[in-house]
Amino acid sequence: MKICIVGAGAIGGMLGVKFALSGHDVTLILRGANLAAVQQNGLRLIEEDGNELLAQPIKATSIIAEAGVQDVVILALKAHQVAAVAADLPALMHADTRVITMQNGIPWWYFHKLPGELGQRYQGTPVKSVDPDGIIAKHIPVDRVIGSVVYPASEVIRPGVIKVIEGNRFTLGELDGIETSSIRAISDAFKNAGFKSPIINDIRSEIWLKLWGNLSFNPISALTHATLEDICVFPATRELAANMMKEAQVIGEKLGVHFRVSLEKRINGAQAVGQHKTSMLQDVELGRPIELEALVGSVIELGKITETPTPNINAVYALASLLANKLQQHKATLRLS
Repeated sequence: MKICIVGAGAIGGMLGVKFALSGHDVTLILRGANLAAVQQNGLRLIEEDGNELLAQPIKATSIIAEAGVQDVVILALKAHQVAAVAADLPALMHADTRVITMQNGIPWWYFHKLPGELGQRYQGTPVKSVDPDGIIAKHIPVDRVIGSVVYPASEVIRPGVIKVIEGNRFTLGELDGIETSSIRAISDAFKNAGFKSPIINDIRSEIWLKLWGNLSFNPISALTHATLEDICVFPATRELAANMMKEAQVIGEKLGVHFRVSLEKRINGAQAVGQHKTSMLQDVELGRPIELEALVGSVIELGKITETPTPNINAVYALASLLANKLQQHKATLRLS
């Protein structure tokens, strides 16, 4: 397959190395020091066990149109970065190109191809918090989209070098739940590259299962500079996270979502991760924009759509929004020392 990875950072780069080494024609879209390092030295991946893999040479560019037409486009950008490149993506597509969205949180396509009675009620409703101007929906035909949930954790430790922290599972699903020949072929490509890649018929429930923790632990950690374990063992923040998750669960269940683990088990699972900084806390420390709209604002929006009160989520969202605004206004970072 010809595979283009738009946003070849920690997760996208991890995919790029393994797809390239398993025989696919891979093009990476990246920029800055990372691009220069990959063009000069290839892309290196350090696996969990310390084994090192090197994809060299590997195609890499900062200009999407230079990649040419692809069979699969993997969007490995953060949710708030997709709109900026959306207009360039059609240059990558032929009649059968599939686009895999790998953003955390509620995706822009959430109410498209929603099956059953819920689909009749909400079909095509935009999620304005993640696509406020409709730019993403305009440039990515929904029939091309495959949903996914990303479970691995990895990091760029220096330009051109990615270290896997844990995990290798990428769950895939068609938006209408039907298993197609193209999603089977893509799942096989993931598996042949060394990943776990189950196909499920309810990708939205899988999205909610990950989001359930992200919508609470991420903003609480950004505000308090606490790790997952800290939040879960401190009684007041554990209760706050649980109350946010309860509000979200009501919304999800109104939208037909099945939560296959209990709330308490989900919190205990986060606690078991230990002294881990959430991605939102890491972004605050580095002065990067945070994924607030996709992880929290979108849940509030779905609460309004389903007429579900979200007082705890609203309060944390307001505080995290102000924090994000001040950090961007002053081009500042914030870190405990």
